[in-house]
Order: sequence, then structure tokens, then C-alpha cells
Amino acid sequence: MPDQPSPEVLTPNEVYSPHSEEVVYCTRPQHRYWLNLLLLFATFCTTLVIGARLQWNFDHGLPSFPLDESLLPPFTWAIKGHYLLLGLPFSLTLMAILLAHELGHYLYCVKYRVDATLPFFIPFPSLIGTLGAFIRIRSPLRSRRILFDIGIAGPIAGFAVALPVLIFSLGRSHVAPLGQSIPRIDIGLPLIFSLVRKVLLVFGDAGALANIPASRILLHPVAVAAWVGMFATSLNLLPGGQLDGGHIVFAVSPRWHKTVSRLAIVALILFACRYWNGWLLWAILLRITGMRHPAVAQWPGIDAGRRTLAIAALLMLVLTVSLTPILTVPHDADNPQTLIELVQYILRIWHH
Repeated sequence: MPDQPSPEVLTPNEVYSPHSEEVVYCTRPQHRYWLNLLLLFATFCTTLVIGARLQWNFDHGLPSFPLDESLLPPFTWAIKGHYLLLGLPFSLTLMAILLAHELGHYLYCVKYRVDATLPFFIPFPSLIGTLGAFIRIRSPLRSRRILFDIGIAGPIAGFAVALPVLIFSLGRSHVAPLGQSIPRIDIGLPLIFSLVRKVLLVFGDAGALANIPASRILLHPVAVAAWVGMFATSLNLLPGGQLDGGHIVFAVSPRWHKTVSRLAIVALILFACRYWNGWLLWAILLRITGMRHPAVAQWPGIDAGRRTLAIAALLMLVLTVSLTPILTVPHDADNPQTLIELVQYILRIWHH
């Protein structure tokens, strides 16, 4: 019987050698909870001071944002005058709305085992004391269904908190005295404010606001927080880029994401020319982030129920958006409001 060649036997060293191959160990990134808490506390402080000034102005029959040295009140003003506690209603309400929005995203990340951070708040010396909050998603999204659910959960959660806050606080707003002509910054009220006011009038809870133009309403500070929540919802629902609205569009139709993002940019530029020059900043933001989207599996798609929710998100955008969210009063040549007015203002200065 001829000798049969014996089968080759591979030793473990020949199968895999850690000395000849580069080994990469992937560890789960550690959460920096101290940073979340630090930013949370800092944002609480900045919104507390702004809220104190809003409440003081409201109690004295003044506009929320008069154009004087009190527009951005220093922390010492609130401490020395013992006004700090006046800011609690505004601060806690605003942070609750922002937190609800971000927790909507976060809890759905937990549900689908997507690695995400806890919310990071952004303190900033602005009209409202903050630039909002965000979470970071640090792992891929496995399907369009997961992308859709995480994207839409934030706006729904924020809106669900802001709406009852608005209903509660709008009826507690006041009417500005006749003849008041204090230079100020007015905030444009979205459609949801008009609808809530009509509902309150039906139930007799806002009789003082009947037949009063929006420009004469002195919003309660909690109503200002509700306005911020609605405005933040509308910005996040802009249909493009890496915003929540862009994620929803991609989940509904990946091939339409880039086209819709471009249309949104064009619309925002037109809005900047006609209504508020701040839309130009958002057009630039969409252009920077809007042409690409993180890779998500094309199939399977989303079901009919989620497509219905996408229509609901569009309705939410219509209810919460204000084309002129910020308006300087009096509105004259030295206070350009639109992009066209801003260009004319710059050219006038240049020629002089």
C-alpha cells in the first residue's frame, strides 16, 4: 500500500500569531459625566440670570427684551438686588423643555442599543442664556427605522412638554400699556401661539388678550420659555442636513435627502432676504452638514405608520416656525432686519 501524504498540521502559531499581526483592541468610550453636570450647572446659572431679568421686566410692565443695558444682565445685578430666585420659573421651564427633547433622542438610543452620550447643555450669554443642548451618537445606526425613531423622538418629546407649558402660561401674560414705545427686541409668535390663544379665549382663560395684536402682548417669562422650546423644535425639524428633520427625510427616502436639503437651503436664503437675516446662518449650517448623511442600511424601509408620523412632523414644523422670530422695534434703516436691508445698510456705511 503506497504511503499516503499525511495532512498538514498547523500549529496555533501558524494559524494566528499576535507578534506578526497588528491587534487593535476596541474599548467602549467612558462617559464624562462630570462634563455633563458642569455644563448643566453653568446653563442653569446663565438661564437663571436671564429669567430673573425677564421676570423683573414683566412685573414692571416692561418688554421682555428692551434695548438697553439690561438686555444681557450681569450676574452681579441679580445677586446684589436679590433677584436671582425670580429667574427660577423661566430657567427650570426652559431646561425641562430642552432636556425632554434630548432625552427623547437618548431613550430611543438606549432602546435600540445605540451608544450615545447623555445631553450636553450649552451655556451662552444670549437673550435666553443658552444655545440649547445636544447628545452625541457614537455608534452606527443599523436601519432607517432606528434612524427615524431616534430622529423624531426629540421634537415630539420637546413639543409635548412645551405645549402644556404654553397653555398654562399664555393666559398669565399681560397687555402692554398704550403708547409704550420702548426700543426693544420683539419675538415673532408662531401659529401654535395663535391657536392656543383662541382655545383659551373659548374657555374664558385669556379674556384680557382678546383682539390684542401680538406686538402688545407682554409674555410671561414661562411663556417666553415655551416660545424658545417651539422655536428650537422648528429649527431641529428643518428638512435637511444632520438636523432631526434631515434624519427624518433620509429615513423616509434616502435618495431625496440631498435634493430636499438643497431646496431647504434655497428657501432659507429667500426667507433671509424677506423676513429675518438669521436664516442665512441656518442656510450656511445646512450647506456645511447637509450634502452627506451617515451611512445607514437602505433596506428595509420604514412602515406606513412611521410615514404618517413624518407628516405629523411636517405639521409640527408649520405650527412652531416663525418666519420673523426676532424683530427689532422700532424697525428703521439703522436696525436692518432682512438680508436685503443688511446689505443696503453695509453699502450705505461704505459709501459714507
